[in-house]
Amino acid sequence: MVELRVLGPDDWRLWRELRLAALTEAPPAFEATLADWQGNGDREERWRARLAIPGSHNVIALAGDRPLGMVSGVPIGEGVVELISLWVGPAARGRGVGDRLVEEIVRWARRSGAATLRLSVMDSNRAARALYERHGFQGSEEPDARRQLVLVKALRRPGEPGRSGQST
Repeated sequence: MVELRVLGPDDWRLWRELRLAALTEAPPAFEATLADWQGNGDREERWRARLAIPGSHNVIALAGDRPLGMVSGVPIGEGVVELISLWVGPAARGRGVGDRLVEEIVRWARRSGAATLRLSVMDSNRAARALYERHGFQGSEEPDARRQLVLVKALRRPGEPGRSGQST
């Protein structure tokens, strides 16, 4: 059974383990590189700060005590949040772990009152694109400096009030 667990700054060692595994196993999938997070970049305060981004939602998937995958949601602007750092370990792929992680970020984004959830994905990463498209993400004309495809998911209709009851 897969369990989702929300992480905070004190869980930095677990996040570090998964993030380094992700950057090792799937380097082209991420803007950051393994080298960015090793050596001088591999500091406790940096890992804690990553999990302490204001308003962020950092989640891992576990089977028992074995980590299977990770994802984060971060606010990036008025009414807009971004899904970042999604990764599922090779042994857990094809078992719905990615779906669970995406669904959790969608729920968090709605609870936070966001109107739009966005993400960037390499156009060549067909498996990731299929995952996101299954969850209602669509292509955007928004430019991405890293030459990645930007996908968006509308979380509420224009004019529909947000969490606070106010239109945004």
